[in-house]
Parts: sequence; C-alpha cells; structure tokens
Amino acid sequence: MSMPSLFDAGLIRRHLARAHRLGFADFLVARALDDLGERMGTVLRRFPLALDCGTPVSTAAAWLAASGRADAVVRLAPLPEAPQGGVALAVGDPEALPFGEGRFDLAVSLMALQHANDLPGALIQIRRALKPDGLFVGCLLGGRTLTELRQVLAEAESEVEGGVSPRVAPFAEVRDLGGLLQRAGFALPVTDSETVPVRYADPFGLMRDLRAMGLTNALRERRGTLRRATLMRAAALYAERFSDPDGRVRATFEMIWLSGWVPHESQQKPLRPGSARMRLADALGTTEHRSSS
Repeated sequence: MSMPSLFDAGLIRRHLARAHRLGFADFLVARALDDLGERMGTVLRRFPLALDCGTPVSTAAAWLAASGRADAVVRLAPLPEAPQGGVALAVGDPEALPFGEGRFDLAVSLMALQHANDLPGALIQIRRALKPDGLFVGCLLGGRTLTELRQVLAEAESEVEGGVSPRVAPFAEVRDLGGLLQRAGFALPVTDSETVPVRYADPFGLMRDLRAMGLTNALRERRGTLRRATLMRAAALYAERFSDPDGRVRATFEMIWLSGWVPHESQQKPLRPGSARMRLADALGTTEHRSSS
C-alpha cells in the first residue's frame, strides 16, 4: 500500500519557485549552514564525494566545495538553477533520489526534509546512496515551529468561519527522529534541537517571510485562501498574545538536527551485557551497598 500524501509536491515546487523570483529569505538556511560548519568541525575526515540533498538554495553545496571537507560535490537541487564552480548539478526530489547505491561518502540536507511525504523512505534512500561508513547530517523544521501562528489561525477561523481547516503544516518531533534514523538503517544516530525566535514589527512581516521561504500552505487538505476577515482577526490575536514590550511580535522556529553513519565494521559497538572487567563502584571510587530486599 502506498503512503497517503500529506503535502502537494507540485505546489511546494511552485511556492519555492515564487520565493526565488521574489528574493529568497535565506536566514534559516544561513543559520543552519553556520551550525553545520561547527558540527562538521568535530569530524576529522575528508570526504571524497558529498551530496547536498535538496537544500532550497545552493549555499550548502558551495560551502562543501569551498571548505575542503569534500573533494567533489553533487547538488540535488529542487529546481533548475545556474551551475556553480566545483559542484555537479542535478534536479530532483529527495524522496526519489536519482543516484546509484553506495555512491556518496557524505550527505547533507538543510531545511528540505520537513516537507517529505514519506520521511522514513527518504532517509532509507539517503542511507542507500551512502557508502559503508558514510555520514548523513540533516536539519529540518520541528514540531514547535510556528506554534504561535498555528494557535491564532485556528482560533480566528473558528470564530469567523465556524470551522477549522489545516493552515500550518505539522512538523516532525525530535523524540521520533532518532527512531526513524535507526529504522532507516543508520548506526550511531544523534538528534537534537534548538528553538530560534524571530521578531517582526507585525504578524504580516512573518507571513511575508514565509512566502519568501516557500513555506506557505502546501497541505493537500487545505481549504482555499483565508478570508480577509479571518486573516485580520488572526493578526489581532497574534499581536495581543505574542507581543514583546516594544510591540514587536515573536515567531518560533524549531531546528532539528539529525545525523547517522552507515554501518561499518570499524565503528564502535556496545559491549555485551556482563562483559565489563571493572565494577562501577571501583571506577567511581565509592563503596557499593547491596540492597536488603
């Protein structure tokens, strides 16, 4: 059985194309790229061939090529774009990777996988595209993203229109992603998250940025355009509930990081239960007390 599609993939591409035409708002990708540089700094290895998997702009591929972390870089872009030096370009979808098995040594994806209809399947494809002992590092939007907007849109639509339809996409939860990495076949999975607050003069500034990032509603079950009365009520609720003392409003973005390695015999493995050669009490320099029960 095929998995039902939550997102309209064609609409996502059209939204992203519009964002690029208007001038892409890249501050979240830039933040993720800064964090990627720090995280990769702990990996003492050069990668012969790296993949940028679906990042909405080309900066991650350019960084991989310029930083010396990879000898060669392939970028899987979501839309056609101008080629850049040192990067081989392909256009495609992270959920249908056009690459053979075991081709890459490193795969990176920034701000792309939150719109995957089949995230476990996408992770499996990335793992298959990596060689043994290959590394995957990804960043995607998490469940606390746009919590303020989600609340006010639901309340405003209920008040004005007498019902609620999905207006803000659901995002993955950090507690689930470690298990998804393991299900996809990655070893040594690691996940963590941070919330990034962004402030705006008014709620309409947030909405303009969402449009300029290609993050407007692409749910298949969406119910048409918001009525003006609903939008204005949502903006009033937003300003009332989520304003700082200076009158600016807050928007929350949660950035979830996940990483894992393709299994290889050289990687560390957990010891078998009962194989320890030293008691924990000896290692800590304390006295062991047995329970009387």
